[in-house]
Amino acid sequence: MSVQHHPVVVIGAGPVGLAAAAHLTERGLDHLVLEAGPAAGSAVRQWAHVRLFSTWGEVVDPAAEKLLAPTGWVRPDASAYPLGADWAEHYLQPLADVLGERVRYGATVTGVSRAGRDRVVDADREARPFTVHVRYADGREERLLARAVIDASGTWTTPGPAGGDGLPALGERAAADRIAYRVPDLADPAVRARYAGKRTAVIGSGASAFTALAHLADLARTDGGKGTHATWILRRGISGSTFGGGEADQLPARGALGLAAKAAVDDGYADAVTGFRTQAVEHDGDGRLVLVGEDGRRTEPVDRVVVLTGFRPDLSFLSELRLGLDERLQAPVELAPLIDPNVHSCGTVYPHGHRELSHPEQGVYLVGMKSYGRAPTFLAMTGYEQVRSVVAALAGDIESADRVELTLPETGVCGGAGLFDTPEAAEADGGGCCAAPAPEPVQLTATAPAARTGQAAPADRTEQNPAGGCCGA
Repeated sequence: MSVQHHPVVVIGAGPVGLAAAAHLTERGLDHLVLEAGPAAGSAVRQWAHVRLFSTWGEVVDPAAEKLLAPTGWVRPDASAYPLGADWAEHYLQPLADVLGERVRYGATVTGVSRAGRDRVVDADREARPFTVHVRYADGREERLLARAVIDASGTWTTPGPAGGDGLPALGERAAADRIAYRVPDLADPAVRARYAGKRTAVIGSGASAFTALAHLADLARTDGGKGTHATWILRRGISGSTFGGGEADQLPARGALGLAAKAAVDDGYADAVTGFRTQAVEHDGDGRLVLVGEDGRRTEPVDRVVVLTGFRPDLSFLSELRLGLDERLQAPVELAPLIDPNVHSCGTVYPHGHRELSHPEQGVYLVGMKSYGRAPTFLAMTGYEQVRSVVAALAGDIESADRVELTLPETGVCGGAGLFDTPEAAEADGGGCCAAPAPEPVQLTATAPAARTGQAAPADRTEQNPAGGCCGA
């Protein structure tokens, strides 16, 4: 059974999946893109209201731009910051349209294996093509054969829970009607009504949490939003790196997010509850929600909870493949040390390509946000370089595949999940990852029910933000 005459199957028509398709087209390699949603960038469209903190010049793949050029497409102002909606409508969908019938929508991949071989069987394994099982929106199922599989499905569908141990907190599922796992779109009147004049707990310490805090503060400043207030739940303490790089961030819009979150607290629209790792979600007598920490502390009652604790990869449909994944990050073992959030920020990740993305199962690659597993430091331009290298390798151009060149901006965001119990260490050494000057320590008024604990609360890993170059789409 010959492998080479089968197409390369790309899973996901998001930014990195479509970039892979553009590079495959440029190399003259047959391919097929399978997108579970009804349009290109379906995940991006779910955060259409959020502005990226990377500019147009940083979120357009060079091969994709070449493919679009003959259609008359012109890249928007390279220095402007698009909304998710802009990225989807003015770049991703036009790119998918150029690819035409090579992109199939409503196509959910339910399994990938070797044709006639489960993961146990060694015999003749690498000579067999991949088999990709697909379920379409109309209920039809299909089995496709592929010479290689590039999984760019991202992590958007599997957000992290509120629970501090990585599992849903007790009562979290029962309170699902009051809990959101995305930055709420407060421009939508129906969504706005759920938060206006209400108290909302925001769990998380990354750019998505910054965005939610800033949006809620903006709502509180309007006539219709009077009384809107946020309780910001941080698993770590407050340090100079809590709000990111600020003006020192080489991605200025990302630095501005941290400053906006700081302003929300300083202006009294949010209180910080720190060192709090959620163990349970309970209802009070009025039906409001109370978060209970593993140390027994209880928050003031809130009306809603927004959980922004990052994302994780869905590996269920890859269970018959022999993947080499790091036991902590669920990223390829060669890549994991380069992106470990205990050490690295977006700007300190070493450039990498097909070799770091390879697995014991030759011919399968996890790329884009999914390649980072649970690490939050992904940038779109990193994904574009990944697929350029992977496609070059599939084309047999190993020299080009190994020539990985990428210059990333410094994030100004230091520290990692491993430091949450010792915030003073982050203050002492700047987090060990950033060249940008460390911001001055921030003094916040922390709140906690003193009657329960007899003490004030002190100040998760920084999750990737769909709002910027650290995009999970």
